[in-house]
Amino acid sequence: MMDSLHPLRRRGVYPKPRPVSGEHCRSPIKPIRMFESLQQGLQSAMKSLRGKGKLTEGNMRDGLQLIEQSLLEADVSFDVTKEFMGRVTEAALGQKVLNSLDPSQQLIGIVHEELVKLMGPVDVSLNLKQGTTVLMMCGLQGSGKTTTCGKLARLLQKEGRKPMLAAADLQRPAAIDQLHVLGEQLGVPVHSQRGETDPVKVCREAVKAAKASDVDVLILDTAGRLAIDQELMDQLTRIDRQVGPDQALLVVDGMTGQDAVNSARAFNEALELDGVILTKLDGDARGGAVLSVKHVTGVPIKFIGTGEQLESLEPFRPEGMAGRILGMGDVVEMVRTAQQEFDQDQMAQTEERLRKGEFTLEDFCQQL
Repeated sequence: MMDSLHPLRRRGVYPKPRPVSGEHCRSPIKPIRMFESLQQGLQSAMKSLRGKGKLTEGNMRDGLQLIEQSLLEADVSFDVTKEFMGRVTEAALGQKVLNSLDPSQQLIGIVHEELVKLMGPVDVSLNLKQGTTVLMMCGLQGSGKTTTCGKLARLLQKEGRKPMLAAADLQRPAAIDQLHVLGEQLGVPVHSQRGETDPVKVCREAVKAAKASDVDVLILDTAGRLAIDQELMDQLTRIDRQVGPDQALLVVDGMTGQDAVNSARAFNEALELDGVILTKLDGDARGGAVLSVKHVTGVPIKFIGTGEQLESLEPFRPEGMAGRILGMGDVVEMVRTAQQEFDQDQMAQTEERLRKGEFTLEDFCQQL
């Protein structure tokens, strides 16, 4: 099963995507490359088990060590790795191999199941209420927080909601301008008060404006820092207590490894987070944060950012992510995307051409 990976990837020369130069630049390929080391380690583990009739402690030892080493190299928390490997070993030892499976395939199934348990269960709903739901977005500077606000607004638009963005990041000079640019691109209103120095006041006025405009969801873009400090936490705590957002979501850079987990823990202690959004999962990160953040902090990952485009925000699915880690892809997400992008009018025209016997090779290629 693991040999189905691209042959160039197996030789370690998979072509790199072209660098992104703007918000809407699209690369011809969008690989999730951060799990390559895990995939390679798992492939080696599977190869060591081929031809065996039963998974035993003896013939599994080398394979399990390779899996454990791959997890640690991917920057997965040591405690998480140990607990995960304990469950995998307990589940695998002594299991009889089904007639249609070999030990390597059996182990893939066990690892996939335990990965899903490690990252889930996840409720990706935002628990939107009647009237205006207020979402507070927080995170360190450079995590992609402001762009993620735009992505989340875009996702809500697709669901038929009426979002509004609020520029409450008064620390970074370009944050207000960036949010207005995103609002113009999306056709979403942006509340800002240039010259104001109190973010709590900005958030309060934004709530009033949102309710007056019958906005469904107000997204507060709060200030970030290069590192966690008391001033940042005090500011976020004041917004949380005085404005009373319905949800507090933390935006975390997935490329920062265990630092992402540590920052999630610190923010959760100050705010009691409702969820995490992991960004930059299309890069070269080792991916340990994906496997560690839920287990270490108890805060679920609700969404993941997989690119620079405003459409590149997906609800987090543990089953799909486990498939990506194992190199099997996320078939469910692929089908969902295809359904969203498929042109219903074109489908009706194609059906009519089929009925009339005018269906051509070009029509067939277009459908593919």
